[in-house]
Amino acid sequence: MSQETKYTEDNIRSLDWKEHIRMRPGMYIGKLGDGSSADDGIYILLKEVIDNSIDEFVMGSGKSIEVSIQGEKVTVRDFGRGIPLGKVVDVVSKMNTGGKYDSKAFKKSVGLNGVGTKAVNALSSYFRVESTRDGKSASAEFSKGNLENQELLNETSRRKGTKVSFVPDELIFKKYKFRNEYVSKMLKNYVYLNPGLTIIFNGEKYFSENGLKDLLEDYNSKDDMLYPIIHLKGTDIEVALTHSKTQYSEEYHSFVNGQNTTQGGTHLAAFREALVKTIREFYGKNFEASDVRKSVIAAIAIKVMEPVFESQTKTKLGSTDMGGDLPTVRTYINDFLKTQLDNYLHKNPEVADKLLRKIMQAERERKELAGIRKLAKDRAKKSSLHNKKLRDCRVHLSDTRHENYLETTLFITEGDSASGSITKSRNVNTQAVFSLKGKPLNSYGLSKKIVYENEEFNLLQAALNIEESMEDLRYNNIVIATDADVDGMHIRLLLITFFLQFFPELIKEGHLYILETPLFRVRDKKETIYCYSEEEKQAAIQKLKGKAEITRFKGLGEISPNEFVHFIGDDIRLDPVMLDKEMSIEQMLEFYMGKNTPDRQKFIIENLKVELDIVEEL
Repeated sequence: MSQETKYTEDNIRSLDWKEHIRMRPGMYIGKLGDGSSADDGIYILLKEVIDNSIDEFVMGSGKSIEVSIQGEKVTVRDFGRGIPLGKVVDVVSKMNTGGKYDSKAFKKSVGLNGVGTKAVNALSSYFRVESTRDGKSASAEFSKGNLENQELLNETSRRKGTKVSFVPDELIFKKYKFRNEYVSKMLKNYVYLNPGLTIIFNGEKYFSENGLKDLLEDYNSKDDMLYPIIHLKGTDIEVALTHSKTQYSEEYHSFVNGQNTTQGGTHLAAFREALVKTIREFYGKNFEASDVRKSVIAAIAIKVMEPVFESQTKTKLGSTDMGGDLPTVRTYINDFLKTQLDNYLHKNPEVADKLLRKIMQAERERKELAGIRKLAKDRAKKSSLHNKKLRDCRVHLSDTRHENYLETTLFITEGDSASGSITKSRNVNTQAVFSLKGKPLNSYGLSKKIVYENEEFNLLQAALNIEESMEDLRYNNIVIATDADVDGMHIRLLLITFFLQFFPELIKEGHLYILETPLFRVRDKKETIYCYSEEEKQAAIQKLKGKAEITRFKGLGEISPNEFVHFIGDDIRLDPVMLDKEMSIEQMLEFYMGKNTPDRQKFIIENLKVELDIVEEL
């Protein structure tokens, strides 16, 4: 007779706030990660602290914020009003405590409802908050959410404001490293959205006078803009837009209450619709929507009362109303563009003329591509039924309610042996594999036509689901997984060329990575260490002292699925592909894929030392 498990009051336990956050961090900060991706948890922690300082600025208190990151320690100092001294501990350690429940004080606040700094506190091995106001100062120190120390100074000459320092807990964020490029991008967005605010990051000053206009100028070279940026501002809305001369795809930067909604939402859908409607009405022609929006580069920021987001990390707006007496988000954006953009085009006929020519050109190109596109779509549909190239996963980036949606990854591999190893060792929920047959085509200088004519590119585009727009992207991370030899490097370069040429916003928005795989395995009977460089190999040999067995991996196919699981699991090492701000996409493509210049030979010799060593050994 089976023994029945007793279910009594003893089985039910209530987690306190910090235990709950530490047990389910994904619910509060999205994914964890190691800092190689812009949406990794360590940046969300920083964002939650800065959001509170931004709210102070918005309320008219404190014009500058100082941010310092030294190794693992982050410090954020604002010169706002300072947390009320008697509430310093409560504000960072009691759920549902904060100033943002009073909607009059924080009508269009960016911070989480009383959760933000508590999550940072619970997920940090060291957390210190210090508030100064009325010539007095109070501070409290915590470790993993537990109060360790607190002080009250009745007299201080410090300037008023709040200072928060924290060190993300290594038990939760494994082997993490802050990347300045990601922090810099986040801080720049804050100043674009808050003209008049100064942020100083590790001594470097960020300031914006022209808001979203500065953002577009910072991301795109002036030479690539078809016409000067159209910059429109209203009470709760700001828009900046232009068209690119060379880019095929649409590119949008969208914000709600200062939050970068990387996955768009109701406001971005409304903007895309209103843009087409306004332009159709201005020219009195029923243009195809895709022709109007082709090559558009735009930014939109709106302020909404009590916004509703589709995920805890607020990357997609779900609200349909602006709040208060205002109309719906859709009507509000539509009315604004209808008036402001229409006025602008009437006052600037030379811009209206350039825009019209651009739309007509897009229409011609679309018609030329129509036949090829239909064939390609039919081919993609047929092959998706039995697509040997794509082994899909269960969760996709659009599943924002799934707690692991940010971890969705597509590995692009070469050959059957490598894709076999990854396929057998992957996480079928969040990791998909696309296998290439040999070297992809060099797409440098070719037109979009080639994406449809080349079966491999067409199937890759279909797998990513980015033909119509980036909003439908199916995976958050696109990872190039090739061998670390000359052929692997070449395939890597050809794939980056494809993305730069046709889908540069994938790179601009931080979705493209290179998978780092170990070059050596050093082991003895007790321990196995995987090494990613010569230095790591030497350190492993010293650590194992005795007779260590050293294996050199020459290709991904040599690594067994049992071993591969280590390199694409919790300990995955990804190297983000980033654009050089000093170089336009055209210049980069010319440099890497154009005629073989002495400059490029010099660059390869200086930068590919590891790979050259490998070639010599092979």
